[in-house]
Amino acid sequence: MSHAPRRYPIGAEPNGQGTAFRVWAPNRNCVIVVGTSGGRSFEQRLEREPTGYFSGTVPGVMVGATYRFRLDDDTTLFPDPASRFQPEGPHGPSMVVDPASFQWSDKAWLGAGRQGQVIYEMHVGTFTPEGTWESALQKLPHLKQTGITLVEVMPLADFAGEFGWGYDGVNLFAPTRLYGTPDDFRRFVDRAHELGIGVILDVVYNHFGPDGNYLKAFSDSYFSSKHETDWGEAVNFDGEQSGPVREFVLTNARYWIQEFHLDGLRLDATQNIYDASCSHILKEMTAAARDAAEERSIYIVAENEPQETHHVAAPEQGGFGMDALWNDDLHHSLHVALTGRAEAYYTDYRGAPQEFISAMKWGYLYQGQWYKWQEKRRGHPALQCPPTNFVAYIENHDQVANSGRGQRMAVVSSPAMYRTLTALMLLGPSTPMLFQGQEFGATSHFYYFADHRPELATLVDEGRRKFLAQFPSLATPEMQAQIPRPQDRSTFERSKLDWSEVDRHPEASSFFRDLLTLRRTDPVISAESSNIDGAVLTEEAFLIRFFADDGLDRLLLVNLGVDADLSPVPEPLLAEPAGCRWTLIWSSEDPRYGGEGTPTSQLERNCHLPAHSALLFAARPQEES
Repeated sequence: MSHAPRRYPIGAEPNGQGTAFRVWAPNRNCVIVVGTSGGRSFEQRLEREPTGYFSGTVPGVMVGATYRFRLDDDTTLFPDPASRFQPEGPHGPSMVVDPASFQWSDKAWLGAGRQGQVIYEMHVGTFTPEGTWESALQKLPHLKQTGITLVEVMPLADFAGEFGWGYDGVNLFAPTRLYGTPDDFRRFVDRAHELGIGVILDVVYNHFGPDGNYLKAFSDSYFSSKHETDWGEAVNFDGEQSGPVREFVLTNARYWIQEFHLDGLRLDATQNIYDASCSHILKEMTAAARDAAEERSIYIVAENEPQETHHVAAPEQGGFGMDALWNDDLHHSLHVALTGRAEAYYTDYRGAPQEFISAMKWGYLYQGQWYKWQEKRRGHPALQCPPTNFVAYIENHDQVANSGRGQRMAVVSSPAMYRTLTALMLLGPSTPMLFQGQEFGATSHFYYFADHRPELATLVDEGRRKFLAQFPSLATPEMQAQIPRPQDRSTFERSKLDWSEVDRHPEASSFFRDLLTLRRTDPVISAESSNIDGAVLTEEAFLIRFFADDGLDRLLLVNLGVDADLSPVPEPLLAEPAGCRWTLIWSSEDPRYGGEGTPTSQLERNCHLPAHSALLFAARPQEES
């Protein structure tokens, strides 16, 4: 009897006559699939292939069946490494899922390219009180109204426990049961596309979580003995028997794009993805994801601590072909300017005007210079990278939680300074990213939380406190006592957004909506062009000039200090284009945002810069100004 061809090389796939199973277990002599379908038990030995895979179709096993694998004479039953759903979590049985049964309505959706994006980082479990896909879906119109174009969902690969960030995933193909079913996730994506919002997924290919990880039962070759990561054993991408491991991860990248219509991936900590083979796994992964998208555009962004810019270089130039990299340099400068604190990994930043000018023009601040904190050179050349190769942010999940108290930047900095530097980020040419709730001035905390078994929870708690102790202020006994325990459910619950703050903070909502509308509709700002320049005006004030093809430039004046009067102004970038006058079109000190007002409407003779402000001017022909 002939069966429908497999879509993927691994996992369980219903095919009309039953379900086809295929799993890699090269050091095993026998693999038996055992489960229940329609109230009836089944058990069948799979056929061994020469390549170490075991496969076979079990007649009558239909969608919704649950199953596990028995390996050789071991009486323990193991979930499928490529399980599509774990309804009882990583330690329970796998479930047969049919992705073709979902009725998509996004046929006209074209995907998400690199230009014009505004990213929103979301943790589904804390995004709403319910922490489900269904409840998150109800908030998508709010994101649309704000001006968000791309939702970045924190990792979904199923993990042990009842709550967590998701970076300890062990079932790479199974969206965690904590937020709903796989079809609930599909409905979320489908609705986002209906509203014109793309969805990308944060994926972790540098390690697997410690609890519920049964890969070694199938093969030790999933892991590398040559490399180590900050979180455990590295994945084997370049050692003996690495071919099926590479296939496993490449298939996973394709799977998320195809079966969930995702618009791209965010790759976690790529510095811990080791591959010395002739074709790097990250290059192949990017190509596989793009191929899976077919005619749709997708967006691939990486987190890479050493700032290796070959990630975004074209494949023909020896790069990986990704779209963007997170820009921690800019974040660190913003943090220092907003808080005044330059501890630990903020040591090499001053939050000074020149840093912001350089970040606007060149992306990374460290492109190979000496870095005191790490006592080595940091970064790689990026002068040829366009601004959209970089993602800019004031907040993300790591940096909010790393404050120790899990406090938002709008809480720990002055309101005026926060508006000022947020405006710089949102009007700059790099791709901006907001962290959930930032758009309405959320004051809720966001902590590190992870529900582990007791002995592991203790180790994680100790490790977290040791990590935060790199900050001298957080190393004190008083502050160590303030750090919430990751394993406490209250730590998780206190990290949930309070949506009543949307109505209580209308000024913050107006501020973000207006800025993102300006970013989207202004012909000069929306170009996200590298044709910009900047200059330091005073010790704490600077300008960014956006050059327009038609000569009607934009000028952003930023003051990080006290009130300043610019007179004289021996700076050519302040000069109006011929036949034009600078006219104020936006101010962070607008009373609608909680500001104190802006007396400056044009740059005439003596320009007054209010303390802690950002002012955007447009060049207007003299007869219009």
